[in-house]
Amino acid sequence: MAADLGQISQLLNLTLDAKQHRRAEAELKILSEEPGYSLSLLTLVHTATQPTQTRLAAALAFKNFIRHNWVNEDGSHKLAANEVETIKKEIVGMMIEAPHQIQAQLGEAISTIADSDFWERWDTLTQDLVSRLSQTSFKQTNGVLEVAHSIFGRWRPLFSSNDLNREVLHVVGVFGDPFIQMLGIADQQIGANATNGPELKGWLTTMSLLVKIFYDLSCQDLPPVIETNLQSITVLLHKYLNYTNPIFDGEEDDPTPLENLKSDICEVLQLYTNKYDDDFNPYVQEFTQDVWNVLSSVGPEKRYDILTCQALKFLTAVASVSRHAQIFSDEATLGTIVEKVIIPNVSLRESDVEMFEDEPIEFIRHDLEGSDTDSRRRASTDFLQKLLGNFEMLVTQVVFKYINHFLEQGKNDWKAKDTAVYLFLAIAAKGAVTASHGVKTVNSHINVVDFFTQHIAGDLVGGTSHPIAKVDAIKYLYNFRSQLDKAQWAAAMQPLIQNLGSDNYVVYTYAAIAVERVLYLTDDSGQHIFPRADIQPHAKELLEHLFSLIEKDASPAKLQENEFLMRCIMRVLIVLKEGAAQCGINSILTHLNGITNIIKQNPSNPRFYYYHFEAMGALVRYCSSLPQVDLISRLWEPFALILTEEVSEFIPFVFQIFALLLELNPTAQIPGDFKALLELVLTPTLWDTRGNAPPLSRFLAAIIPMAAQGIVAENKLEAILLIFQRLLSSKKTSQNAFDIIDAVVSTFPAEVLDPYFTNVIGLVFESVQKQPSESHKLRVARFYHLVSAKPGLGADYFIKHADAVQANVFTPFYLQVIRPTTALFAKPVDRKLAVVSYTKTLCESTAFAERYAKGWGFTCTNLLDLLKNPPRVAAGLGDELLVENDVDDIGFGIGFTPLNTCKRGPTDSYPEITEVEKWVGQYVKEANAKTGGQVARFAQERLTPEAQQFFAPYLA
Repeated sequence: MAADLGQISQLLNLTLDAKQHRRAEAELKILSEEPGYSLSLLTLVHTATQPTQTRLAAALAFKNFIRHNWVNEDGSHKLAANEVETIKKEIVGMMIEAPHQIQAQLGEAISTIADSDFWERWDTLTQDLVSRLSQTSFKQTNGVLEVAHSIFGRWRPLFSSNDLNREVLHVVGVFGDPFIQMLGIADQQIGANATNGPELKGWLTTMSLLVKIFYDLSCQDLPPVIETNLQSITVLLHKYLNYTNPIFDGEEDDPTPLENLKSDICEVLQLYTNKYDDDFNPYVQEFTQDVWNVLSSVGPEKRYDILTCQALKFLTAVASVSRHAQIFSDEATLGTIVEKVIIPNVSLRESDVEMFEDEPIEFIRHDLEGSDTDSRRRASTDFLQKLLGNFEMLVTQVVFKYINHFLEQGKNDWKAKDTAVYLFLAIAAKGAVTASHGVKTVNSHINVVDFFTQHIAGDLVGGTSHPIAKVDAIKYLYNFRSQLDKAQWAAAMQPLIQNLGSDNYVVYTYAAIAVERVLYLTDDSGQHIFPRADIQPHAKELLEHLFSLIEKDASPAKLQENEFLMRCIMRVLIVLKEGAAQCGINSILTHLNGITNIIKQNPSNPRFYYYHFEAMGALVRYCSSLPQVDLISRLWEPFALILTEEVSEFIPFVFQIFALLLELNPTAQIPGDFKALLELVLTPTLWDTRGNAPPLSRFLAAIIPMAAQGIVAENKLEAILLIFQRLLSSKKTSQNAFDIIDAVVSTFPAEVLDPYFTNVIGLVFESVQKQPSESHKLRVARFYHLVSAKPGLGADYFIKHADAVQANVFTPFYLQVIRPTTALFAKPVDRKLAVVSYTKTLCESTAFAERYAKGWGFTCTNLLDLLKNPPRVAAGLGDELLVENDVDDIGFGIGFTPLNTCKRGPTDSYPEITEVEKWVGQYVKEANAKTGGQVARFAQERLTPEAQQFFAPYLA
């Protein structure tokens, strides 16, 4: 056993204390290195005398430990064999006996173990589960089914594969018949315990878990055991969709086991309607009626929310199948649907108003389009929009009767007005509401601008509206932002900004959300609707007000609660660019630094601090070169505290921003304080956290050129190369390894690299042999071209060290990796580097001239392909200002600037590439002269006529 259980228990309890959790987590990390640590955690989880919070903390720690320490990238166990076997032997029984909240954590751990071991390295598990099923104890059976669902549920999001199919077949072969039997047993027990509350709830939970597993077993394909018993299963599903029991009357808040069972049934009905319509077709009409009856019988209470959402999703699935959709096609049916189902579920409930007033940030997260949370409103909207897609004109006419009715009522009742606006939003939008542009396509039978002008604009600017009416007006603009032109937005922008001054939390937050999205909005040509010139006059006041809203409550939790306000600050700074200087950069930094110092005490909202550091990144990117700004000195103190106090959540952002500062001033001397950072970055423990690898490697790559003399003088290059070796050994960090080695190769001359370079190339060759990804091979090829293109190194330098690894290994490496992979280069800077590399190889390499004669011709062909074939264009980077610059400069004193190397023609959207061709031709011409016509002779002997034609003007 790893350490004293009392010590681990004490430390686990301290992790729950906001003031001591960092120290406790650090000590637990040290203990986790000892053999048997995982078994100590399981012992605490299973000890009933331990406090529940300690057992739960142990279960959470065990889950996280297993996630990071069960297997390595090759799938081999990282723990000792006896520890692995003990965990597999004990964990199922522990989960079965554990309280529900602990079961959830152990279930995730079992799922992690199953990802690598099930079923071939854990082939006894399924039979073990079957043997533990009980016909009389729902507690034992439910524990078994929870374990089974935690394993089988992994299949739901996966794509079909041979390995997956074999796993499912194994499970169905062992678990299938017992599963069918348990359905009957649970049904009998529910009937026998109809008046026994605890037993009834327990066996209804059993049936609910069985329905979940029914979904799991069916999510990939229809198993024979299910297909054979489908009719009897549908009888059970029909029975329990219509099942009622007075025991559950009067419960109002949380869903009862009966609602959970009906929700699970609706979910599996949706799967079968979408995936197995041919087999399920005979049952669809009956289940549609059942689900309609369910929706007609449930009330507005929260306990029915999940059931209502799942029922509406099933009806949406039915409406998605053309032969079933016709049951909704007449006006009377649509009217009934809107009146009996849609309107009750889009109308505001008292609980919604209470959330608006008491938990405003949760109201926003639930209400905002794109939220991950299911809601009655969203499910109703999805169903209505599916009907709209099938019967656009008819649905529009039917719904508009109700919209007009509620608009009339809304003159004296803001809730009725809210219902009208929501119904309009539901039928006006066609397709998904995108995060970038909102609604891009609208119902052709509706004019969204006229509706806004006639019915909503008054709520935006009026002072007597209910706050929810104002939110509806702002949300309307937010959703239909792409449908308004610049003039219309110019009129709406000032009222939006004014609503930031509201004293209502939801109103000013929605205003910030809308302002941020409008500032992000672009036209068809990619130009911002509101450029810097439009926002500059309001920017200073806008930023100060946003900061004041964030800083209302200085407690760490409240300060970082509202990520939407910080996102708006970030967007304003991005749009302003250098114009932020006119708003007082020192003042902005004072706010940002102050926020940093508070939230570092207990980071709790990742979205908030992501936008927070992106806002800092905007200042650094656009304002670091301004003479009146000393960003390094302003940022050093709060960032140094983050590093000193080991605020792990913020360390990646700190190093990204420091790296950005260095990248933007590449010719500057290394700042004095940064020398201490270099020492810190070379500390191996800092690299133990996987999330640190990208920012640390970026920082290291940025500082190496500036600190080159000190690195050599203080013998730090070996430590840097050990980090490179460590990162290269993992597929998840190999890209970061190449960031570092590229910086090393670019910075140091051959005499400094010589002692290490054979080992470096050996490591690169080894990585290529481990089934590398395409992205890995691209970095390998780029690394080769960097060496080949750099003055003082070159292809011969690479070949010399390759031969030191293994004689003649360069030939297959060049033919099988470099040549085909270089053709896939998409980034202009990479293609430019390859052009230089190939050209210098043709002109300067002795090995290619004498030893690899055929390779000389192949290289020339590859060079010409790069010059004439267009690259793939990468997508934009979006908001991420802290990502690396894709600079178009390879250095080495090469002066041409071909932003893209591609085929020239009248339809090309790229600039013509004459400059790069001129450079290649001139270089070849000069090399030919230096070698007494050798290049011309090789061209005559080794090149195709097409290639000879390209070089002819330069070799004449």
